[in-house]
Amino acid sequence: MKETDNILRILREAKQFVEEDKANELKSLSNQTVHAATISQDPDNIVVAVLVYSIGKVMERDHYRDMEGWDEFYKSVIKNLELAAGALEKENIKNARIYLGRIRNSLNKIEGDLGRYIKDVFRKAEINKAFKLYEHGLSSEATAELLGVSLWDMASYIGQSHIGDSKIAISMPVGERVKIAEGMFG
Repeated sequence: MKETDNILRILREAKQFVEEDKANELKSLSNQTVHAATISQDPDNIVVAVLVYSIGKVMERDHYRDMEGWDEFYKSVIKNLELAAGALEKENIKNARIYLGRIRNSLNKIEGDLGRYIKDVFRKAEINKAFKLYEHGLSSEATAELLGVSLWDMASYIGQSHIGDSKIAISMPVGERVKIAEGMFG
């Protein structure tokens, strides 16, 4: 982890926002890490950005809370955010990664519709964050690799988006855009 202090702050705030039921703040917190993740290309920063954004997206869907498995998911999120932050405070990066992974792994224990819905939210969040990194200037290939999404998924998302309206596409020279396109299909 290249930016341990920043990640620690984000984990602490994320836990607080989950407890206070502030989904929008969670998503905003995630967006704060995108710029830093683009510059550092630190996979840990990216994982935290996706995780926090995903939790925010799940929490804004109130009807999920009435579904079987919600309590286990919620408890896992709170517990593992706390444990990950505690591990980082002790500079134990390995354990912090394990605890963050447990949040994602808790999805495999949720049966039925809720498990499928939350997994879908997490998958879409990965692609959304990949697009944000791409918007910030990271190549589509590097972005896909860092997030573990396919170039096909990236290309599909980029094709459906309004990237032509974003600042990066307008300010990027044509030659660089051609290189990015070649990188996607080459």
